[in-house]
Amino acid sequence: MKGIILAGGNGTRLLPITRVTNKHLLPIYDRPMVYYPLQTLQAMGIRDIMIVSGLGHAGHFLNLLGSGKEFNARLSYAVQEEAGGIAQALALAEDFVDGEKIVAILGDNIFEDTENVAKAAAEFANQQSGAKIFLKEVPDAVRFGVAEIAGDKIVGIEEKPKQPKSNLAVTGLYMYDTQIFDIIRDLKPSARGELEITDVNNVYIRQGKMTYQVLEGEWTDAGTFDSLLRANKLAAEKLSK
Repeated sequence: MKGIILAGGNGTRLLPITRVTNKHLLPIYDRPMVYYPLQTLQAMGIRDIMIVSGLGHAGHFLNLLGSGKEFNARLSYAVQEEAGGIAQALALAEDFVDGEKIVAILGDNIFEDTENVAKAAAEFANQQSGAKIFLKEVPDAVRFGVAEIAGDKIVGIEEKPKQPKSNLAVTGLYMYDTQIFDIIRDLKPSARGELEITDVNNVYIRQGKMTYQVLEGEWTDAGTFDSLLRANKLAAEKLSK
């Protein structure tokens, strides 16, 4: 499998500290934020990784990470020239993926329990087709895509619902077969003019090809000041164990 780190976007919720740098280059405790998703992919045994970033700071990622030799990885880079959504960013990796399954991770996501995530990745690598997402119980589900579960099946995902049907947020870690690129080509932009990853996931759900796992360990994104603070605390606690 190949890995994709999605590190684009404008980071507007973190202004003014993102005015001169990409959100994913901000420090989380003792290292740049983008190191954490890179380490999560490494825990899965993934070495071929593409980093998709915005136009303004693409060179900064290259200066920081280089070829990936320091991380025992082979890094490639792609530029998302405008903020067109996560699905649009994923589409840029089609040639890089070259027919393999993919693990995509948002560049601001920190996962504590990488061991079980790695086990899930190994299982997904052996399944014939489909997709897999990771869910986490959160107190502020209105901020996320929220999964609706019936029995042991996921029946739908609603993006930032005012009245969530569960407290299970969809984290920024996704596993897909190569059908994803055909799905993205058929997507229509959302009301905010972007190609949404929630729409991709709902296609897999309607096809009956989406599986999920509820995370036991801590998880957070870092897209707001509150979650950025939480990410720093989680990273500090994890490294002190």
